[in-house]
Amino acid sequence: MQLTSFTDYGLRALIYLATLPEGELTSISKVTEVYGVSRNHMVKIINKLGQLGYVDTVRGKNGGIRLGMPANRIILGDVVRATEPLQIVNCSEDFCHITPACQLKGILASARSAFLAELDKHTLLSLIDNNPPLLVLLDRPVTE
Repeated sequence: MQLTSFTDYGLRALIYLATLPEGELTSISKVTEVYGVSRNHMVKIINKLGQLGYVDTVRGKNGGIRLGMPANRIILGDVVRATEPLQIVNCSEDFCHITPACQLKGILASARSAFLAELDKHTLLSLIDNNPPLLVLLDRPVTE
């Protein structure tokens, strides 16, 4: 299963925000610079993550973005469910005439469930905790 770029960069943005000291603000421009993604695309992603409560957006001259909740409360499976269209194939009878007898849709549904179940085992914190190489790649201070 391949995630859309929206979900992919949404997760990456959350990873970056999780590396900031608690409460510290950064800019969308900084996140786009780190990942080399279009600012317009990242604005849409941050807007959605803000609506979902994962990102806190602060307006004004001294504004910016930061995590909207602690990283240990952000479950990866929840983020993917909220940002990813999870229909793997179109099994409507109007689209596929074998749908009434097809066993593939059940197998794919099980695979999707297993994929999400694995993501549910991990939080945003688990991606950054004790991961100095990640901090180096994100140009964040490494704490011993």
